[in-house]
Amino acid sequence: MVFATLARPAFLALGWAGVGLGIVGVIFPVLPTTPFLLVALWAFSRSSPQLAERIRSNPRLGPYIRDWEEFGVIPPKAKLLAVAMMAGSFAYLWFGTAAPAWTAMVVAIMLIAVAAYILTRPGRRP
Repeated sequence: MVFATLARPAFLALGWAGVGLGIVGVIFPVLPTTPFLLVALWAFSRSSPQLAERIRSNPRLGPYIRDWEEFGVIPPKAKLLAVAMMAGSFAYLWFGTAAPAWTAMVVAIMLIAVAAYILTRPGRRP
């Protein structure tokens, strides 16, 4: 009973945090927007379906969200930007920090796995 009472406010807070970080991502291109909005959508769908629908129906970002929800689509420009940012981040880690080699290798493996996932998603609606 207590969990159910606390769940809705927690999901609402998580949803608003996702929206806030998504807005920051619109302003600063280093931070991704869509993943935060997907988290917000997920949280709002459990706490406030009206807020989830507002994200889906947003004229600027809604189409990207709906394409992901319905078809798992990541636009080609977004794929390119994501992989380029990951490569740049790794280059900074490797050449710009004193991180141990094992740390860089663990990060490289994770980034390669994420890049492979991103690149294997469809780029357009079927």
